[in-house]
Amino acid sequence: METGVIQPSQIIRKLASYPRQNALAVALREVGRIERTLFIARWLTDTELQRRAQIGLNKGEVHHALKNALRIGRQGEIRDRSSRAQDDRLAGLNLLAAIIIYWNTKRLDQIIAKRRHAETYDPENLLSHVSPLGWAHILITGEYRWPKITTKIP
Repeated sequence: METGVIQPSQIIRKLASYPRQNALAVALREVGRIERTLFIARWLTDTELQRRAQIGLNKGEVHHALKNALRIGRQGEIRDRSSRAQDDRLAGLNLLAAIIIYWNTKRLDQIIAKRRHAETYDPENLLSHVSPLGWAHILITGEYRWPKITTKIP
């Protein structure tokens, strides 16, 4: 494992595949149970850990909500029959989400630079509550066309 030749998950999978439980597999399972118990005890007593986890969950939910907002046609369902067409539709959705996030990040950077110049910049109060995942200011209804490129890009 130290040299990177084999992943720890592969070792665990191999040990779990044996029909009879060997001592190493039993010991590793018990170590895992101890680690899980220690984590649960820490989770129950550490409100900061819970807060950080909640912040991470909220970011994921907002990103998912952005993609749901972009998927307004066909009742939000991907109805393409071929795997390739489904992949293309999902790639387009990811591209649109990335464009919105990029635009918002650039705009936030401009606003922060303007506030720094005006000396009204307070990073603690400003940036801790700002995310580039918002889309309320962007008109997302309409039809997005992705023309086929006939020339090769160098």
